[in-house]
Amino acid sequence: MKRKLIIIIGLFAAAVMCARAGDAKETFEKDCAKCHGVDGKGQTKMGQKLGIKDYTDAKVQADLKDEKAMKAIKEGLKDKEDKTLMKPAEGLKDEEIKGLVAYMRTFKK
Repeated sequence: MKRKLIIIIGLFAAAVMCARAGDAKETFEKDCAKCHGVDGKGQTKMGQKLGIKDYTDAKVQADLKDEKAMKAIKEGLKDKEDKTLMKPAEGLKDEEIKGLVAYMRTFKK
């Protein structure tokens, strides 16, 4: 009985993780891809204009810290002249932002 319960809990946890990953992908494609590109390369018209980094690049991924990425998503980004480069995410909980960062990590080649 205990073994069945452990298996059921494990399957439930896996399903929740998959759902979160799917939600993060959906959120990224809806809110982030217009600049960052669906593939994370930043080769969109706006991404090139803003000089967005290529998240498929292993060095870019290594230099990017999760805390910094979460802060950028949560608070947005501005340049030295205080011009908005990226608007803050609205209506996302911390767990959803963590999911976005984890999804960005999947672009690494």
